[in-house]
Amino acid sequence: MINTELKDDRSLESQCESIGRIVSVSGSEAIVLLNNSISDDVSIIQNRPEIGTLLKLKTSNAVVLALVSALNVPMPSQRDQESEVWIAELELVGEIVEDGESRRKEFRRGVTIYPSLGEKVYMATRQELEAAYCSNREKAISVGQIRQDTTIPAMINVDELLGKHFAILGTTGTGKSCSVALMLRSILVENPEAHVVLLDPHNEYAASFNGLAEVIKPDDLQLPYWFLIFEEIVEVLVGDRGGKSDQVEILSELIPLAKSQYGNHRSRSAQTALRRSLSGGLSYSVDTPVPYRLSDLLSLIDDRMGMLEHKNDLWPLKQLKQRIEAMTTDKRYSFMFGSLTVQDQMAEILGRIFRVPVNGRPISILQLTGLPSEIVNVVVSVLCRMTFDFGLWAGGSIPLTLVCEEAHRYIPNDKSLGFEPTRRAIAKVAKEGRKYGVSLCIVSQRPSELDSTILSQCNTVFAMRMSNDRDQQIVAAAVADSASGMLEFLPSIGTGEAIAFGDGVPLPVRIRFNRLPQEHMPKSQTALFTERWRQQIGNDDLLKSVVEKWRSSSSSAIVRNDDLKPEIQPPHSNSDSEPLPAIQQSLDNSQEQNLVQSFQSSLAENFSTQPKKRNSDLLTPELKLRLKKRFGESG
Repeated sequence: MINTELKDDRSLESQCESIGRIVSVSGSEAIVLLNNSISDDVSIIQNRPEIGTLLKLKTSNAVVLALVSALNVPMPSQRDQESEVWIAELELVGEIVEDGESRRKEFRRGVTIYPSLGEKVYMATRQELEAAYCSNREKAISVGQIRQDTTIPAMINVDELLGKHFAILGTTGTGKSCSVALMLRSILVENPEAHVVLLDPHNEYAASFNGLAEVIKPDDLQLPYWFLIFEEIVEVLVGDRGGKSDQVEILSELIPLAKSQYGNHRSRSAQTALRRSLSGGLSYSVDTPVPYRLSDLLSLIDDRMGMLEHKNDLWPLKQLKQRIEAMTTDKRYSFMFGSLTVQDQMAEILGRIFRVPVNGRPISILQLTGLPSEIVNVVVSVLCRMTFDFGLWAGGSIPLTLVCEEAHRYIPNDKSLGFEPTRRAIAKVAKEGRKYGVSLCIVSQRPSELDSTILSQCNTVFAMRMSNDRDQQIVAAAVADSASGMLEFLPSIGTGEAIAFGDGVPLPVRIRFNRLPQEHMPKSQTALFTERWRQQIGNDDLLKSVVEKWRSSSSSAIVRNDDLKPEIQPPHSNSDSEPLPAIQQSLDNSQEQNLVQSFQSSLAENFSTQPKKRNSDLLTPELKLRLKKRFGESG
């Protein structure tokens, strides 16, 4: 039985003029001969379809909806007012049927009964547009309006969007950053217990999520070196492997030994650790994410240098040791090598990054500007890999979303560019993340430079304005046939508009995103040259500030000889005395206080098991090195 509402709609249709009739049906396509009504009347002009317009056709038990994919005039007239044949090509996309229980009209993808020849074609009504584009509002968010009727909200199904990955593509200046911020804010407002990680290479998103985000800056980022897998630590400590195979081999042998020494909670010589490894007592691989001390690694390198059979191979060992020591004193790498003591804080670090618990901040923004450029790819690799591994070992119980801005930097289509572990980590999220509740958002201004395999895994795409032919071809390869005609608009659509297609939207649609309030705008706006160049800006203080920031971002914190304090006396051997009172008096900043606290904790940890040793004997090699550099040999 046909729904009463459906009958009412059809009675209204009989009073409206059709815009044409079906003259051909082939599979999911149909051709309409449009009524030729040349007129300047506004109502007639508004009733003319354009590419992407949703039309409707009547069948025996449903209303079939179709998208206009092409318009043409096979035989244009030579004079005004002469009759012409106007043709519209349609893609049949779904139908509106009545729900048997609620007797409510519902939109379903696919067509069960195809229209017949001669069937009248009409513009879809507002109610039908709402049924098609706004179904399942409970799990959807509104991000804007559809182009055909600006009173109809553009709805996105969150589960389909995140569960099957999505991409936001468009030329710079088209509103990508604002669209990303808008979409994520809309999701977080409706889902306050979400877990989102956003990689922010330009430090532009913090203002967009004020109060909702845990902003992790380079100066408070914690990503210990022992989080890194072997390929990543080699990239940091060795760099280009060309001609450095000896150093790579040394690290592959000594890192598991250093992990074993820390795991056993006691210092062992290289020979003892080696015997344990040969007897099967060593249980750590080079990629096992467990802590180890750089001081133990340096000690193992020293032991290797002292072996007689390696006298002729000292240069790789010396070079590796110098590199490790340089890293520990370079303040740019303090987020990775700056801790004086090694503690297993993996759970706390993961909790902060992945927002477990959320504590009112469902998104973490990792600002990458300020990190050394040579290891940014390594940091991204670690974060992407940990995102997948966290989802894997959590069994998918905590769904995560990873937002990768400027993705063409990390997953370039050219295999010779980028960092291979980063590509593999993101590819793993794209290919397998759905099984473990890990979703991926790719944001890029150059789709043609993205790894096509990874991009193809994004089942929902928001294509904003792009004029490059290669970029358009990449997007066209991912779009369904029903939306292919809409892509012709890509070079000319306005700022803040997009062609949306895929599983996250009910139908391919041209949308206009809502405008963010000014206080939530990302810091990515185009510079106002004419406004700034008409007034005096800048002075000596600004120049000094720029120079200071510039130097601090590219210089290492090497302690000079002027900073040494030879007046400090070594401590007494009496174990009951306060440790290093002279040093305690001379320290006046937080970093040096941490040094003393680290030394005192080292004393407390070891004194109970080694009460007869002097205080200086209880120092780890790493602490000895740091104390010597700070206070001189006499300290």
